[in-house]
Amino acid sequence: MRLSTKGRYAVTAMLDLALNGTEGPVTLADISENQGISLSYLEQLFAALRGKGLVRGVRGPGGGYYLGRPADEISIADVICAVDEWVEFTRCNPRPSSADTQRGMTHSLWDDLSQQIYDFLTKITLADLVKRGLEREAERKQGKSAEDLLDLNHRAA
Repeated sequence: MRLSTKGRYAVTAMLDLALNGTEGPVTLADISENQGISLSYLEQLFAALRGKGLVRGVRGPGGGYYLGRPADEISIADVICAVDEWVEFTRCNPRPSSADTQRGMTHSLWDDLSQQIYDFLTKITLADLVKRGLEREAERKQGKSAEDLLDLNHRAA
């Protein structure tokens, strides 16, 4: 599995959709503004995501996109594979040389790494990312509140 910019942007856009699509459809213009991804690039990504059933579009005024399935049923691997081809890290040469033999020794290493990445990303869903983000935001706010309280106590002393 290859982790490309295209895959990272697709995950970012899908996370934005998961976070902001609960009240109604989300426009690509909104995602573009929120995430700093060009609108034309998002259109390409969403065509691929729509083709795999990961998003569904609503046309017309007030239209936009929804997740195609619940967030807890969409893995990060699903998103990346929807926009990127599965890429093997190695190519086999039909006429092996000593260099090819050495490369062949690492072939299984790269295949195993690719499989490990894929397996890891299949276990993480959009819902997991939303939950992690909300927890981190709550921790950040709680830490900020504690800092503010300490600052007020320090000033009062």
